[in-house]
Order: sequence, then structure tokens, then C-alpha cells
Amino acid sequence: MFLIRQSKPEDVSTLLKLARTVYFINLPPNEQLISAKIEQSAACFRRVAGLADPAKAKRRAQHPPVGGYDFDTDLFMFSVVDRESGQVVGTSQLVSHMGGPGNPNWGMRVSEKKFHSESLRFGTTHTVAQLFGDESGPTEVGGLILDPGFRGHRLRPGRFISFVRFHFIGLERKTFADRVLAEMMGPITSEGDNVFWDAFGRKFIPVKYAEADRFCQHNRKFISELLPKDEIYLTLLPLEVINSVGVVPRETQPARRLLENLGFRYRNVIDCFDGGPHLDAPTDEIPLVAATKRLPGRVAEDAACTTAAIVSMLSREGDYRAIETWVDLAADSVGLTAADLEALEADAGATLGVTPLGIFGSSRAEASGDNRREQQVQA
Repeated sequence: MFLIRQSKPEDVSTLLKLARTVYFINLPPNEQLISAKIEQSAACFRRVAGLADPAKAKRRAQHPPVGGYDFDTDLFMFSVVDRESGQVVGTSQLVSHMGGPGNPNWGMRVSEKKFHSESLRFGTTHTVAQLFGDESGPTEVGGLILDPGFRGHRLRPGRFISFVRFHFIGLERKTFADRVLAEMMGPITSEGDNVFWDAFGRKFIPVKYAEADRFCQHNRKFISELLPKDEIYLTLLPLEVINSVGVVPRETQPARRLLENLGFRYRNVIDCFDGGPHLDAPTDEIPLVAATKRLPGRVAEDAACTTAAIVSMLSREGDYRAIETWVDLAADSVGLTAADLEALEADAGATLGVTPLGIFGSSRAEASGDNRREQQVQA
């Protein structure tokens, strides 16, 4: 079984190794930034548990939101742990509000322009993109990285570390926006380059993609200062670049399908650096968010636990733990085995967060093999 908890300082070295396997704006391969994010996340978990945040003023002084990432926004970092080895094998993040009034989240709107000649009786269609600053402050899901050795694992820790973010949104709904955004990265080469950036962005910001990416950790104001605000005719770019717009690499396609199964849609907005698609969904229409509830826990027999669910516990000290397991779900309570309650460090009667996964059409009866108890629902 896998356990999800909030990321902790002892995770830094592992998360740094994971960050070096991919290029992600919100999980940079920088030890100090990862440590700062974990510290911020821990404070946010304590806040939703009802505790004060005495370090807030210090954190804001150290990381002022000058046109860039606001370290004073609510950030939640999750780590997924292999309980057999105790090893952290993946991570994901949840940002309560990405940007806002006066601090837009930048992308590019993609549209078509039609031209027609009456004299020639002939027309053409061109794809154009234009810099777009979103000041609505959507919630953002991102930073999902799984150790390559655990990809394809039968218990699907990657899906679990993705779903837990929507489970948490459902539990703390007032903390989050009415729209959830997923900025998916476009294709990146093994050297860390991107064809969209090389054909477009680098013409205006003359640095390599990875370096421009690092700039975003400290200040995003340069995007509007240096990138053109006029329409860019993408049809003037090489075919390889055109074909990369709004596309994700092969290894990210399962994550995109997962989000699309939850109602996320591509609405013709791309990343202004790598050309990757921005997907979004109304928060309350995401099935995992809508299905989440709080219920008192109780001890149940293993045989009675037939509903697959994500179950979590947030202690009074702000320690967060979640598991994916089988439960005995009733209208007024949720039953777990004694072992599962122990994994959550919860006593019978404690208030638990519950997201039933039967909305994906699976049941324990469909599980097969002698170790059914350990098998997780498949979407």
C-alpha cells in the first residue's frame, strides 16, 4: 500500500532527484526553492487545521511577490510513500490561486483568422496566437512527478498522487477557486530544449528554454515586458513547431487523458514558453471534488469493505495522511479496517475525508487474485 502525506523537510533530497528527471516550473531542481516550498506548504496545512502561521510575515519578506510567484499564496505539497520501503516515490502540488489582479498568469490564446479574395475566389486560414494575462486567479494542479521505477505499478501511485489533490480541494473547498487549471508541458528534448521556445520565445528573450524557465521562479514580470503583445502567425513557423502547439509528449499523454476523464478541457490557451496546452475545469463539476465528504470513521470487518475510496486524516497539528483502500461506506459514517485506521493514525470516531471511487465504475468484486485487499480500483 502507498501512503500520501504532506511533504516534509526530510524529503528535499529525494524531491531534488525527482525534479532533475523532468523540467517543471513548479518543482525546480533547486534545493533552496524546494525547501522553501515545503516550509510554505507545512504552514498552509497547519492553517487549514486551524493553527496560526507565525512565520507568514517572515516568509513574505524573504519572498516578495514582485511580478512573480507569490510565496504567500496557499501551496500544498504532497509526497507519496511506499510503505514497504518508506521511500518517497512521487510528489504533486496544489496552488490555491495562480496569480490574480495585478499579477496575471501568462499564456497565449490560439485562434484562427480567415482570409478570402473575391477576385481570386480563394481563401486561406491562418492560426494565430496572442499573449494573454489571466487575472482570475484559478486554482492550479501541477508538479506531479513519479519515480520512473513505479510507473505502471499495479497499485497506481501516480493516479493516487494526482487524485489526492481533488480530494483535498473537496475537503477545503472555500480555500480554492471556482476553476482549476492544469498547465501541461509541451515536448522537451533530452537536452532540455523546446522547439516552440526556440522558434518563438528565444527570439525575444535570448536565453535557452531551461534558463528562461528558471527566471520564472523569481519574477514573471519579464514575460509581459519582453514577449510581443501582437498576434503571432504560427503558420509562419516550421511545421515541426506548428505540430507541437497544444500537444504533450508521449509520457504525459496518460496524465492528460486522466484529467480529461475528470472534465478538464483544452480551451485554446497554450503556454507562452513551451506551447503546451492549458486544461481547465469548473471546480464543482470535477467528479472527485463533488463526491468528497467528511464522515466519522469506525472499525469495520475486512469483508464488509467493498467500496474503493481515498480516505484522509488531518490532525489538529496539521499532519496530513491519505490512503486509497476499500471501505464500508454508509450515509453517516465510513468503516475501515483497524489496520487502515492505524495507517491514518486515526481513532474510531475521528472525522475523515472520504472520496468514493465507484464513480469510475469499479468495485471490489472486479478485483481478482489472492491479494485482493492490496489491489486498488482501476479507472
